[in-house]
Amino acid sequence: MPLPQQKIFTAKDYWNLPEDQRAELIDGQLYNMAPPSRLHQELVMELASTIRNYIKSHHGTCKVYPAPFAVDLNADDQTYVEPDISVICDSKKLTDRGCSGAPDFIIEIVSPSSRKMDYGKKMWLYMNAGVREYWIVDPSMKRTTLYRFEDTEAPMIVSFEHPIQMGIYPELKITIANLLE
Repeated sequence: MPLPQQKIFTAKDYWNLPEDQRAELIDGQLYNMAPPSRLHQELVMELASTIRNYIKSHHGTCKVYPAPFAVDLNADDQTYVEPDISVICDSKKLTDRGCSGAPDFIIEIVSPSSRKMDYGKKMWLYMNAGVREYWIVDPSMKRTTLYRFEDTEAPMIVSFEHPIQMGIYPELKITIANLLE
């Protein structure tokens, strides 16, 4: 007896989802996204504005985009993700629909429904796609896991109480606990 065929979804399926349905397309499979919590949104807003303000005040050219913002991660028609925060420094990657290729920096805010995806599948996707730096901000654990994929060092885990030095902007230090005051 033949095995059942698994449907492979494409960008066309992703872009034709109903407006009120958020999902990500990873390796041809659609993954529904739960609505974010208030704390999740507060962290996205504070982190995105802190990074954006720093870039603007230093006359940088990188752009900061909070979710929902489509990232065609591998420019392959089968992987569209919506990181909580994307920083793109190569303006040629920006399109009317989002980003085509890997952002330089990504932040994901962990929620109970995204924990396995953020720490597992997305970490590998981002590393293999060429993302330079990836932060996993985990409110329930009150810590951030930092991956600097250009370095050969292991990931760092930093408490919300301690400043984090941003790899792509070494002068920028962010203490997450201060953003929640």
